[in-house]
Amino acid sequence: MDVERSSLCNCVVNFLLEENYLLSAFELLHELLDDGRDNQAIRLKQFFSDPTHFPPDQISRFNSLRVADPQSLFEEKESLEEKLAVREYELRLAQEDILNLKSELLKKTESNVEESTGLNAVTNANNGPVVQPLKRDDISFSDLGPLKDNERLDINCAVKEYLLLAGYRLTAMTFYEEVTDQNLDVWENSSACVPDALRHYYYQFLSSTAEAAEEKIAMQRQNESLLKETNRLKSNGQSLIKSKEISEAQVIALTRSLEVLQKDIKDKKKMVQGLKKTLESERKNLNDCRAEITSLKMHIEGSRSGKIIFATNSALVQANGDIIDLSEEVDMLKAKTSESVKREEGNEGEIDEVEESQVNDNASSLVVGSLADIVTSDSVIMEKHLSSDTTSISEKVPEDLLTSLSEIGFAVSENLYKDNGKPSPDSDSLIIKSDILNAELNTEKMGVGTIQILSDALPKIVPYVLINHREELLPLIMCAIERHPDGATRDSLTHTLFNLIKRPDEKQRRIIMDACVTLAKSVGELRTETELLPQCWEQVNHMYEERRLLVAQSCGELAEFVRPEIRDSLILSIVQQLIEDSATVVREAAAHNLALLLALFPNTDKYFKVEEMMFQLVCDPSGVVGETTMKDLIPALLNWGNKLDHILQVLLSHVVGSVQRCPPLSGVEGSVESHLHLLGERERWNVDVLLRLLAALLSFVHQKAVETCPFSSLDSTRISLSLLEQYAGEDMEWPAFDWLHIECFPTLIQLSSLLPQKEDNLRNRVTKFLLAVAELFGEAYLTHIMLPVFSVAVGENADFKFFPFKAQSKIRGLRPQSIVAQRLATMCVLPLLLAGILGHPSKREHLMEYLRNLLIQNAAQDSQSAKHEIIGCVRFICTYEENHNIIFNILWEMIASSDVNLQINAANILKVIVPYVDAKVASAHVLPALVTLGSDQNLNVKYASIDAFGAIAQHFKNEMIVDKIRIQMDAFLEDGSHEATIAVVRALLVAVPHTTDKLRDYLMSKIFHFTASASPSDITRRRERANAFCESIRALDATDLPASSVRDFLLPAIQNLLKDSDALDPAHKEALEIILKERSGGAFDAISKVMGAHLGIASSVSSFFGERKKESGDSPSEAVVSPKAAAQPPVEDTRFRRIMRGGFSDMLRGRNKSSEEVQPSE
Repeated sequence: MDVERSSLCNCVVNFLLEENYLLSAFELLHELLDDGRDNQAIRLKQFFSDPTHFPPDQISRFNSLRVADPQSLFEEKESLEEKLAVREYELRLAQEDILNLKSELLKKTESNVEESTGLNAVTNANNGPVVQPLKRDDISFSDLGPLKDNERLDINCAVKEYLLLAGYRLTAMTFYEEVTDQNLDVWENSSACVPDALRHYYYQFLSSTAEAAEEKIAMQRQNESLLKETNRLKSNGQSLIKSKEISEAQVIALTRSLEVLQKDIKDKKKMVQGLKKTLESERKNLNDCRAEITSLKMHIEGSRSGKIIFATNSALVQANGDIIDLSEEVDMLKAKTSESVKREEGNEGEIDEVEESQVNDNASSLVVGSLADIVTSDSVIMEKHLSSDTTSISEKVPEDLLTSLSEIGFAVSENLYKDNGKPSPDSDSLIIKSDILNAELNTEKMGVGTIQILSDALPKIVPYVLINHREELLPLIMCAIERHPDGATRDSLTHTLFNLIKRPDEKQRRIIMDACVTLAKSVGELRTETELLPQCWEQVNHMYEERRLLVAQSCGELAEFVRPEIRDSLILSIVQQLIEDSATVVREAAAHNLALLLALFPNTDKYFKVEEMMFQLVCDPSGVVGETTMKDLIPALLNWGNKLDHILQVLLSHVVGSVQRCPPLSGVEGSVESHLHLLGERERWNVDVLLRLLAALLSFVHQKAVETCPFSSLDSTRISLSLLEQYAGEDMEWPAFDWLHIECFPTLIQLSSLLPQKEDNLRNRVTKFLLAVAELFGEAYLTHIMLPVFSVAVGENADFKFFPFKAQSKIRGLRPQSIVAQRLATMCVLPLLLAGILGHPSKREHLMEYLRNLLIQNAAQDSQSAKHEIIGCVRFICTYEENHNIIFNILWEMIASSDVNLQINAANILKVIVPYVDAKVASAHVLPALVTLGSDQNLNVKYASIDAFGAIAQHFKNEMIVDKIRIQMDAFLEDGSHEATIAVVRALLVAVPHTTDKLRDYLMSKIFHFTASASPSDITRRRERANAFCESIRALDATDLPASSVRDFLLPAIQNLLKDSDALDPAHKEALEIILKERSGGAFDAISKVMGAHLGIASSVSSFFGERKKESGDSPSEAVVSPKAAAQPPVEDTRFRRIMRGGFSDMLRGRNKSSEEVQPSE
């Protein structure tokens, strides 16, 4: 039993120390010492006496604290013991109830466990321990993982129970108080809740093995993980069910809304059909009204003419028949005339009493004047009715018109003769005038008939007139359209007008459009809207672009002759449809005519719609459309809308958004490439045209900045230093000026930080914009505003003296804050600073000093990646020819330096700037510099210059330059080093597709020479040589080579390479065999057999091409025949075949290097 008590006590000690229950352990130490169990208290003594756990100075500080009164402590202890006794009694009762319930529920299982436990306990008590204890080194506490909450509760309750049963009440109290996160009075009913639990745990531990314990623990963990997974799956299932329900509800709602929309569409279709029918009926009624108007007019004119003629004839008959009767009638006429004169005097008060002859004269003139007035008024009334939308002529024609006409007719007949039957001169003139009027009426009547005949004949005549002469029919068509009374006939003629020529050219469209404009002026707004425009817009979806061009022209030129509300609604929607047209010329015409249309808009309600159309036209894939938009539409939009600020804001957002929508170069988060974006062709075009638009708007920005300047010291269009001082010192609003350096420049910096280094065209656009800004705003603005902004953006210090305080914080925010941001600034923003700011003519000296510091003085501090980025910046500024002299001056300083790194950097810079210089500069500056570097004693400098020579050979075919390159390459190859050989071959390999035949022959001869000489013994170097030679041969094979060069150099070099099969890549070997077969013609089989015999292997080429030929019985006994003697004329070859063959091995091996290749040793 002592062993058992000792083991249990050790378990409790270990548990208390593991769980950091130090107060309980300290109380247990004192109780063990009080009981005289010093052996079991050894570990606790060591723990509490360890100065690392309890430093002496801390203990002395605690000892110096005030201690409570022993008497009060004793009283408190007694009260607590009483409470504890009560609580223990209550706890005992609760535990008994719990045990009774538990025994009823788990009777069978607990009985078995208790029996086995009792049996083991008796056996151990009588015979001693028979089970070997587990090695404590095999299973540790840490192997079991951290305690869970339920496990900690079970062990805490078991320890508390053990301390109470063992009589360590003070320790139990301290332990109870120290465990603050669990209620030890309530022990949940579980398999661990048994009487004398700690002993049960101990016996169970002794009776089990390590493997079983581990297996049980693993099973428990697996069960727990499965439980968690089950709960997770349940929660996922519930969430899926909820999402399914939500989706079903959304589907139902969408279905209902779709049904409602379909119903609305059907109703609208029915409404449209009803409106169409109503429109047709209204048109029919309108045409009927017009026909009624025309017939009434003709009836009135005919009746008027007939009455006048009748009155005149009857008067003549009476004059010839009976002169006596005429005299009586003259007397009656005199009386009537005097009465009419009196009426006129009473009505107007203008005519006095006159003599009889004067009365007769006045009567005659009055009759003629009244007739003329009536005819004029009648014609005005009829034209008014023709142009109006009346529905009834009877309400518009005066009822007394016919009565007045009849009275006038009889008055004329009564006044034809006077003065006792003698004809008067006035009566003669009246007869003449009546004859003229009669002729005019007959002519007008005949004119209406002529228009009708013309209208009927024109549709039949037009198809039989030659296309080139149909425009001569336009006057007739226009006359018929203008004068014909029937609306349907006019619609038919207007349709003929627009379809006069199937595919009218520019001149013919101009003639048709001029005719339409003239017609629109004549017929008025209403007929232009109802007759001309509908016929024109029927062509908007025509299959021929010439007809759609006619529609675009009509939108701009006919808009002047329609109502204002039609212009910004119907005509604008037609233009919007035309800018989506597939034909470039139609979109260009739409842009031009939209510019004409804007000036006619009554207000700016449709501004944002027009602005969106403008950006769509600017970003059009065709450059012609964009140019027309910038030339015509942009100024018209600014004059009409006067919203330059909004256009600039949308423009900058479009520029950055177009780049940000492109995928990044790399998916590695945090790398430089992940911040750069790979632009597609369309995105690159959009950014380019938007930057061009920004440059086009710069003059408007400058003009607005000058006009809105709040300072009086602005005496010119350029910004002076005194003005900048006022701008920085006074708190004045100047938004048009602030926009450049607060909005525009930071956006351009952001844009440049998204563009890879290869996007030179876009950076050139930005650079030209910056130079244009400096030119417009002046040197003071360049020095004190632009230079500080871009200096901060590349991470340098700048002077903000001339910036307002509110703008300084945003400019300072452009400084890169991380290493990646600094690299991006060097790679992307530094080129803008060098070319766009310091590249201005006034900053040449500053640029040279800046580059000298960058390339020479600070070169030792830069990393390898920073050097590469700086070289890229130098390459970019070399795209501007005016910077070449500055660059070459600095390069000569670097070449003359004794620093090897500077010389290597100079060689690398010379290599990248070769594409941007001409042959003259290359001969005068680049080649001498490279020759100097190539003669350097340092091998790294020498090999760096070889690549630059290859770049020169790639870009120049000048014989003098090629000869110098050959001489220098011979100098490199003189030392015979492996590295020099590989560098020369690879440098010339790049130039093979672009260089001259002389340099190709030179490369072939060198390859033949190297392959014929002894190969190095090192297999790595042999493979490197073979790869370089094979790539060069394949590049040479893709060009047009002379037959002699193929015979003398190419084929022998291939044969020599095929001899060393170990050094050849399989893909290279197959490609060489194909080249050899096609270039050698019929001699290839013999050559392959000879080579197979020479190498001791069968020919692989025959099997590769599936050729099965019987070999002769005699094996070849001679070596490879001399190429000049054995070569056959090459088979017919083409450049396309060689180019395709050149990429053959790229497909097979993906240009992967062999794992055995290593870097060349120096």
